[in-house]
Amino acid sequence: MLDDNYEMKFPDHFKVATVGKTKGLKGEMQLYVDVDGLEDIKFNAVFIDIAGKLVPYFVASYKPSLKNTAYIYLEDVDTIEKASALLKKEVYLPNKLKPVKDEEDFTLFDLEGFIAVDIDEGELGIITAVHEYPQQIIAACDYDGTEILFPLNEATIKGIDVVRNIVTVDLPVGLLDIYLD
Repeated sequence: MLDDNYEMKFPDHFKVATVGKTKGLKGEMQLYVDVDGLEDIKFNAVFIDIAGKLVPYFVASYKPSLKNTAYIYLEDVDTIEKASALLKKEVYLPNKLKPVKDEEDFTLFDLEGFIAVDIDEGELGIITAVHEYPQQIIAACDYDGTEILFPLNEATIKGIDVVRNIVTVDLPVGLLDIYLD
């Protein structure tokens, strides 16, 4: 369930796009963009997930296209063969380039990647995913090597520090025991 979760694989980077297809013969690639406002971020390099490792590539040119797509040329990727090797690969940028959301635009889904800290148990770990179910929103967290799930609501959330990426929670009594027994 967490295999496709980039926060867990690369905590210092955030996914911005996926290489969709090649265009032309000179290595241009179409990106499917996952991040709003990517065209406003200044970057001269990207990192591509190749076999679980982030490989840096310098950007020769980047052109936003239609909604959620863009075209990119990478230095040293100058043939269709080299570009084809990157198809379906995920593209990342360092967290320091991540756009800061206005407080009114922040949602519970933005807590993915935050560190969960319980007021009684202390640090639980990084929130690896946020799931929406019909009755509630649930966070998944890797606690001591075990995936735990807990509700994200007014009763459990005691504070959110968007600067330090920490969410303070008060988990229901006995919830951790269910996972750790």
